[in-house]
Amino acid sequence: MKKIVKSMFISAFAITLLVAPIQSTEAAAAKYQNCKELNKAYPGGVAKNAKVQNKGGKTKYKPTVSPSLYNLHTGMDRDKDGIACER
Repeated sequence: MKKIVKSMFISAFAITLLVAPIQSTEAAAAKYQNCKELNKAYPGGVAKNAKVQNKGGKTKYKPTVSPSLYNLHTGMDRDKDGIACER
């Protein structure tokens, strides 16, 4: 019984370590004050979903798809095409 409890505890700890960096990355995104800062981490910008199309013409980089990051930065989507800070 002790072995089962110990293995469950170790598994839960390992999962916590894997999930923690994902949450901290999205929380850090709230600190981006402008597109220059956001583009350092996400060169192609941030898209709200994979189906959006860029209205502004050709871009160099493919945007990162993340609805939660996009929702934090909707004010940076000047052309309202669903991609914030596209380049």
